[in-house]
Amino acid sequence: MTTYKELLAQKQMLDQQIADARKIEAKAALANIHALIAEFGFTAQQVFPWKPAAAKAPAKYRDPVSGSTWSGRGKPPKWIADKDRAAFEIQ
Repeated sequence: MTTYKELLAQKQMLDQQIADARKIEAKAALANIHALIAEFGFTAQQVFPWKPAAAKAPAKYRDPVSGSTWSGRGKPPKWIADKDRAAFEIQ
C-alpha cells in the first residue's frame, strides 16, 4: 500500500506535469489562433466583439432645493413630476 507521503510526492509530480502540458498546449493554440487571424484577416472587433459604453445623457433639469438633476429621459422624479419643467431647466 502506498503511504501518504508517497501519494503527496506523486501529486506534486502530476501537478508539475499538468502545468508543463498546459503551457505547451496553450502556446500551440495561440500560434494556431495567430495563423487563422492572419489567414482570414480578422480584426480585433471580429475576434473580441465589444460595444462601446453608452454615453450618459447630460442633465437638463435641476431641483433648486436638493440639487438633484434629471436628464429628461425616463420616469420623472417626484420633485418635477406634474410641474412646469421650464422653471427647473439648467441654463
